[in-house]
Amino acid sequence: MGKIFIIFILVFYCPAVLWLFLYGINNYYMVYLFLRKNKKELFQNREFLRQFWLTHAKGDLPKVTTQLPIYNERYVVKRLIDAVVNIDYPKELHEIQVLDDSHDETRGIASELVDKYRAMGFNIKHITRENRDGFKAGALNEGLKQAEGEFLAIFDADFVPQKDFLYRVVPFFYEKEKVALVQTRWGHMNGKYSLLTIAQSIGMDGHFIVEQAARTWNGLYMNFNGTAGIWRKEAIVDAGNWQSDTLTEDLDLSYRAQLKGWNTKFLSNVVTPSELPVEVNAYKSQQHRWAKGSIQTAKKIIPQLLKTNDSLRKKTQAIIHLTQYMAHPMMIILAVLSFPLTILLKFSRTPASPVIILLIVLLLLGVFAPTFLYIISLKSGYQRWWKRCLFIPALMCVGCGVSMNNTKAVIEALLNLKSDFIRTPKYGVTKRGGKRMKKKYTLKRKYLFVFEILLGSYCFIGFLHYTSNNKFIFGPFLLLYAMGFLYIGILTLFQSFREKISC
Repeated sequence: MGKIFIIFILVFYCPAVLWLFLYGINNYYMVYLFLRKNKKELFQNREFLRQFWLTHAKGDLPKVTTQLPIYNERYVVKRLIDAVVNIDYPKELHEIQVLDDSHDETRGIASELVDKYRAMGFNIKHITRENRDGFKAGALNEGLKQAEGEFLAIFDADFVPQKDFLYRVVPFFYEKEKVALVQTRWGHMNGKYSLLTIAQSIGMDGHFIVEQAARTWNGLYMNFNGTAGIWRKEAIVDAGNWQSDTLTEDLDLSYRAQLKGWNTKFLSNVVTPSELPVEVNAYKSQQHRWAKGSIQTAKKIIPQLLKTNDSLRKKTQAIIHLTQYMAHPMMIILAVLSFPLTILLKFSRTPASPVIILLIVLLLLGVFAPTFLYIISLKSGYQRWWKRCLFIPALMCVGCGVSMNNTKAVIEALLNLKSDFIRTPKYGVTKRGGKRMKKKYTLKRKYLFVFEILLGSYCFIGFLHYTSNNKFIFGPFLLLYAMGFLYIGILTLFQSFREKISC
């Protein structure tokens, strides 16, 4: 009977391990693609920019429209508008659109700032809508209709572009033909604020420093990240404009443009500072939107992708890219089944089979792959990179802990369950120990944390069972899951309780 149960569990366990292993192997491949082109690309970018400014004057540049899609951003809207107005670019060539869907005092703050800067000679407009149809995509389309610029720079409310942003980015639209978008790397104004923001910043660095660079430098599909980049207006129109049928309109438009033959560019040495979510509920909401939107986009784009004449490698990488959040349901499967598997293997008199040994090897290779990618990204992006590497275990725990939240998002996408575009609250919190603003923006309480705490406790019990002379290596994974689920679940409970008290 025990062997039957082991076989039953392995029917689900093996595919989950294999899935995570394949995605892990792809991390190694991304690192390889990054390392083979990194020095060459950085040198070419510096040389191109130097040559460009030897042959062009500031007055020769194209007109740019900077779009600022905002929705209830009372704490950060002034910081955003001030930063964009201070971007160094000829006034007559720079239009600023404040795309304001707010229904609170943000609208009044934005209106005063627009009036102030317009009186100072800036070409700045305050564009509002009677409804929020299409959410961010709808606001961007509204701005697109009125945009004067040939190129459209986009910044979300939690970003603070540097003064020379346009001078460092716009020239790359002339580096090669049909460049649809230029994406810059995200920086982290509050990356050291807490353990949660440290973990987020390391995860972001892995995506931007290695993954984005590896894709675009090697002719693979790359996505616009929704902000801190510039689009060619013609490319947006040609690709069918912004569309709101997914929660990741940026990912969707990126692929549609590239399927139309447009190219992309990523600048890893242009860093645009941003504010990371400091509350776990805000982080989980952001992750939910990204996970659900990615799978929605995958369902929409993959059928079109398969009909192209792209190479098998390019198609495979695109599918992996679009379905990356499917790893989270696989993690839940492992978390649930590892405990009973250790029990059955312990009390079974069957020696370790080749299948079990293979599972262990695949798990080790798959689990270490993201860590290896993060080490390479930190080494490439920071001088004291080894200090940041000490926090990679925290990122691994957070990644495990948020997997239930993201699995819920994936299931909703697969079942075509609709949901609104939930913005990530921003509070202007950038320094540890700094004064926290009273939070007006609180997300609707969800009780998923109860299941996270229960699953974390379950995994911890499984780990304790493993420590009692179990000869298999699944136990350490149970400890990682236990720490992740308990951290995210308890932090969610604590911060939700604190929000309730402060309201």
